[in-house]
Amino acid sequence: MMFRNRAEAGRELAGCLSKYSSTTDLLVLGIPRGGVPVAFEVAKQLHAPLDVLIVRKLGVPGQEELGFGAIASGGLRFLDAEIVEAVGISKRNLERITETEEKELKRRERAYRGARPPFDASGRTVIVVDDGIATGSSMQVAINAVRQMNPSHLIVAVPVAPVSTCHRLQAKVDDLVCVYMPRSFYAIGQYYEDFSQVSDEVVTELLAQAMPRKSRSAA
Repeated sequence: MMFRNRAEAGRELAGCLSKYSSTTDLLVLGIPRGGVPVAFEVAKQLHAPLDVLIVRKLGVPGQEELGFGAIASGGLRFLDAEIVEAVGISKRNLERITETEEKELKRRERAYRGARPPFDASGRTVIVVDDGIATGSSMQVAINAVRQMNPSHLIVAVPVAPVSTCHRLQAKVDDLVCVYMPRSFYAIGQYYEDFSQVSDEVVTELLAQAMPRKSRSAA
């Protein structure tokens, strides 16, 4: 299965989430950057407010596509002990990479939100959306971050992820929705015709386009 781009993937994913279309307390959180165009289409079709959940993958030096952990807003960090041990990442390198990614996380918070506070997820049905899941490290820390917000229900939704990762994460959320779960998996980008990098400007523009829906929800 191949998606043309993230927008098409978002529309496909939204179709799989139609059972939530009548949920009145729904909140969609996109993981920047690539998850936001997908989340925008989901929020649009489900008539839900859209916000961002900023998570940064901690990549193995020289193999940055392979995540050995991730961080999220609020000082949360998740480490995949098996990968850390397998590739032999030293504690010094681990802390150096974490510090670098924390700086980028804070920069993105300022760029995407400015002074605007994040949506209150307490007591709401929250759908966390990304453009795909590989090892699951970033999504694991995203799940931990949202759990601290006390949602009533937590759903993870992605266009593509390996079946093994989906099974591992399934027990950690109330629902996991994935359009395509291949058994043989190399990288998320192999399932997109256009997997070009998403800019900060595109993320900011999509959040601005979603703002009228946010305003109605908050009113």
